[in-house]
Amino acid sequence: MAQTARIGLISISDRASSGAYEDQGLPALKAWLQEALLNPLDFVERLIPDEQVLIEATLIELATRCCLVLTTGGTGPAPRDVTPEATLAVADRVLPGFGEQMRAVSLKYVPTALLSRQVGVVRGQCLILNLPGQPKAIKETLDGVFAAVPYGIDLIGGTYLETRDEVVKAFRPKSATKATSAE
Repeated sequence: MAQTARIGLISISDRASSGAYEDQGLPALKAWLQEALLNPLDFVERLIPDEQVLIEATLIELATRCCLVLTTGGTGPAPRDVTPEATLAVADRVLPGFGEQMRAVSLKYVPTALLSRQVGVVRGQCLILNLPGQPKAIKETLDGVFAAVPYGIDLIGGTYLETRDEVVKAFRPKSATKATSAE
């Protein structure tokens, strides 16, 4: 049977965290992951404002408990968009390919993807990815980059994630593939 995967989800928005409107980021992240992963999932969710110190503290807290942390929001060029700065501040290693690919995927849909500053990093045994804030863009981005996520988590000693191939097929070298619950 597949190992339970604890995944941190952080929606970063001044307005949603203050109750000015309903957060759509956390439900979008959960829905995509529930569709894509075969593992039993244990989500640790946070809805917080665009405050760098708070984002850093939340990332540190969740990275000690989770194999994967996904953020949504705060990646644009506006003065209060500080998610990438907070993520880089807590990183052990930067994985530039994730940011490059997330922007490349988004550019297929909107020219303003050039304004995105998403990053992917490792902290301890946790992979942290910054995603866009809109549900449609979250799905498009995860569809475009998630195939690399399970093997990346394997390499840092995290939970072995099993995917539903019809949603996203995880890429692993043959030598890194385990027998799965679907077999």
